[in-house]
Amino acid sequence: MEEAIAVNPWASLAYLVAGVCFILALRGLSSPTSSQRGNRFGMIGMTIAVVTTLVTHAPLLVTNFAEDSYVARLDTVTLIEILVAIGIGATIGIVTARRIAMTAMPQLVAAFHSLVGMAAVLVAGAAFLNPEAFGIAVAGQIFTQSRIEMGLGVAIGAITFSGSVIAFLKLNGNMGGKPIMLPGRHVINLAVLAGILGLVAYFTQDQSPWVFWTITGLSFAIGFLLIIPIGGADMPVVVSMLNSYSGWAAAAMGFTLHNTAMIITGALVGSSGAILSYIMCRAMNRSFISVIAGGFGGDSGGGAAAAATDRPWKRGSAEDAAFLMSQAEQVIIVPGYGMAVAQAQHVLREMADKLKEEGVRVKYAIHPVAGRMPGHMNVLLAEANVPYDEVFELEDINSEFAQTDVAFIIGANDVVNPAAKTDKSSPIYGMPVFDVNKAKTVLFIKRSMGGVGYAGVDNDVFYQDNTMMLLADAKKMVEEIVKALG
Repeated sequence: MEEAIAVNPWASLAYLVAGVCFILALRGLSSPTSSQRGNRFGMIGMTIAVVTTLVTHAPLLVTNFAEDSYVARLDTVTLIEILVAIGIGATIGIVTARRIAMTAMPQLVAAFHSLVGMAAVLVAGAAFLNPEAFGIAVAGQIFTQSRIEMGLGVAIGAITFSGSVIAFLKLNGNMGGKPIMLPGRHVINLAVLAGILGLVAYFTQDQSPWVFWTITGLSFAIGFLLIIPIGGADMPVVVSMLNSYSGWAAAAMGFTLHNTAMIITGALVGSSGAILSYIMCRAMNRSFISVIAGGFGGDSGGGAAAAATDRPWKRGSAEDAAFLMSQAEQVIIVPGYGMAVAQAQHVLREMADKLKEEGVRVKYAIHPVAGRMPGHMNVLLAEANVPYDEVFELEDINSEFAQTDVAFIIGANDVVNPAAKTDKSSPIYGMPVFDVNKAKTVLFIKRSMGGVGYAGVDNDVFYQDNTMMLLADAKKMVEEIVKALG
């Protein structure tokens, strides 16, 4: 009966349909206008995959019931436990999704990645402890290919879990965004990674428990060691990287479970996450290896901040900003993480609506690494019902700043810092940035002049003759601008 289930053509067809749904989901999520449709395809695909997995095991219940009523009761209880677990998980997911603030979405994504990683570790552990139940062993000896899948799956899953936990703590503010540089970290990381790969290879020859659990322990450790040195400015790359890891962990466990849907889904998530990581690195003009080796970024440094206040700068008010923007033909808004922290997206849209009533053309410029996860600013603006056709990416709008009356910077810093183009000693040198300094007037919302961005680099835009600094909480300042606009 187990062999019949394994080659059930209807199950294979259902998993194929689920896989197609996942592909359509990724395609839909590539654009804000089709993201809702993409989410629906994803939910449909996952429902098909879960239902198919449960249904294909129903014949076992009937067979066991005919042979042994005691075994039937055990299987029935197991099925009920699975359904209860699904119900509990669904309830937690629904409640969390409804209560979580959009500004906290990066933390939620990191938390979800950690759960995927831990699920892979638990599945690998269960398969190792009872391989016959998974059909991957004969007389207690696990098949060689299954040992490889199991070793890689538990390693990637453990790295994903511990790395995601650190990412969550950094994003949630429980741990400082400043990189924690351990002495000799590169040597330690390389030694641990080499040890993991060596033990996975040895595991194919010796399935002793100490080998498997040592792989697991070292993988948990390297996850912490890899993410701790990475600063806040590199968090978009970290989030997309962990997304990729979770996919590969799921794919590896799919081979162990002989589950086509998991293999397809894991491969899709893993490859798309890898591509996204590449895009994020390209947006910062950095290599993936340089990010993993310990990125730039940290909390505001005292030296740079102190030097900043010694230079002349111009302070403006909400009334000044309202007048300048109401007289403009075009205003380009550049949002950053500060907007997310202040939760100013709704009042920002209100300000834009009032400007459009005055005949002002309003556009939003989104940098690929603005925020703490890929697409963070797009998500926040979509929550505030900002029209999609007003939102532009860097390469599509950067040339317009030279013909723009007002560049309105709210909560961004590193992505508008010209040092990325002029200062070869700067840690952000080479990163593509918005040319906001070319606009006729720059309005820069910032809490104070005593702080710098996550890269710890002062910004020359603050001190330009055409820049007016609006020092206040982002949400409060925009609210005052809205009042001044009438």
